[in-house]
Amino acid sequence: QVQVVESGGGLVQAGGSLRLSCVASGSTFRYNPIAWYRQPPGKERDWVAAIAPQGTPTYADSVRGRFTISRDNVKNTVYLQMNSLKPEDTAVYYCNYGGDYWGSYSPGHVWGHGTQVTVSS
Repeated sequence: QVQVVESGGGLVQAGGSLRLSCVASGSTFRYNPIAWYRQPPGKERDWVAAIAPQGTPTYADSVRGRFTISRDNVKNTVYLQMNSLKPEDTAVYYCNYGGDYWGSYSPGHVWGHGTQVTVSS
């Protein structure tokens, strides 16, 4: 059973940057799409970005131009570089492994426990 672990969250001022990491277990990482989702307090979990096995990224409109998703298939790790952070980016950020990715991303059943990102104004 594949497991994923997120890290890199924290408290940052508006305009600042953070880099989140998602490390996956197992030997099939390089063949699977990976996505980031986020859940603000009291709201639903929303898709943020996804990356295909070969590295093609897609982004939600709310983060395009500020966030960058990338992957290192040797380290079994996906990153989310978040720049120009805004208070509305405050959320728990989750990694999702192995969903369906045909133009848009549908989540798979493997989720991490999340990492908290708090952006102060």
